[in-house]
Amino acid sequence: MKITALKTFIVPPRWCFLKIETDEGISGWGEPVVEGRAHTVEAAVQELADYLIGQDPLKIEDHWQVMYRGGFYRGGPILMSAIAGVDQALWDIKGRAYGQPVHQLLGGPCRDRIKVYSWVGGDRPSDVAKAAQQAVARGFQALKMNGTEELQIVDSHAKIDAVVETLATVRAAVGPHIGLGVDFHGRVHRPMAKALIRELEQFRLMFIEEPLLSEHLDAIGEVAKGSSTPIALGERLYSRWDFRHVLESRVVDIIQPDLSHAGGITECRKIAAMAEAYDVALAPHCPLGPIALAACLQVDAVSYNAFIQEQSLGIHYNGPGRDLLDYLVDPDVFTYADGMVTIPQGVGLGIEVNEEAVIEAARIGHRWRNPVWRHEDGSVAEW
Repeated sequence: MKITALKTFIVPPRWCFLKIETDEGISGWGEPVVEGRAHTVEAAVQELADYLIGQDPLKIEDHWQVMYRGGFYRGGPILMSAIAGVDQALWDIKGRAYGQPVHQLLGGPCRDRIKVYSWVGGDRPSDVAKAAQQAVARGFQALKMNGTEELQIVDSHAKIDAVVETLATVRAAVGPHIGLGVDFHGRVHRPMAKALIRELEQFRLMFIEEPLLSEHLDAIGEVAKGSSTPIALGERLYSRWDFRHVLESRVVDIIQPDLSHAGGITECRKIAAMAEAYDVALAPHCPLGPIALAACLQVDAVSYNAFIQEQSLGIHYNGPGRDLLDYLVDPDVFTYADGMVTIPQGVGLGIEVNEEAVIEAARIGHRWRNPVWRHEDGSVAEW
């Protein structure tokens, strides 16, 4: 079997899909994207195509190593996201070629479903309690929200009081036992993080995500000292070498590699196994499309330390006709029940992409960019 084509599709709301075709009529789908840089990743995929066309798609590990090591410069969000989408598609092809789900080729599942959480807002927190109630009413048992609006490196405690008020409202709305993850989103700097983490202890959170940016890893243990809340991060890390430093630091309880950013199934399977050796939990990052979610669920299925999965159904980035399930032939393949989603059992990634819908959506495309926020003094704020 030989690879004959790599076809990319920029589709709303902010995704890039990849179809890899072969001379035996077996095709696979991947999702290579960096949010806000979809066209840049698309170009990187086409550069990788120069090597991949004519190759045997079943030699996944060798192709991964060539894509990573063969260009001399390596790592980073663009290259690793391009590799991730290619890797997902190659695993999809391999599963279809052997008539098996990817998780069977990875050793077989250790679970048949996994808990999921719903994102309920928080950027501008006025409606977050209502959104949380609605998500719980739909069956979700865990939620995630952004904790703050923009925060300067040293800001007023009025901003912290506002966060506490919002969390108190959400906790009162959903009760004491719904899991709540609070994402600091890189908006909180070291001087404010200590005070904020201390104030949030009362809400018995499921985790605090990115209490500081990953480049300040050495300070996370300090700002979280005395808190019992698990610390999570990893969406802006791209390889096992990035995660090695996180695991060796022993200040993080949950890692969140993104299977469309961190080298795909091949790399994230290795990252998950590394984390298990450190007794660190796995919760893959995935505010993306159905292909990325399907890839995540294959790794969740075989990773003992996986405990929850992010997913984007109904997230504010999406919209009518462009939500998680709208690009699938069978939307019921992601069966949500009791706050969990079933691991797909179909061949490959376990989903069938509606190619006609993808082609039609690609005619619209997108130029999604994250907003640019500014502080009251006019300086740019972390979004």
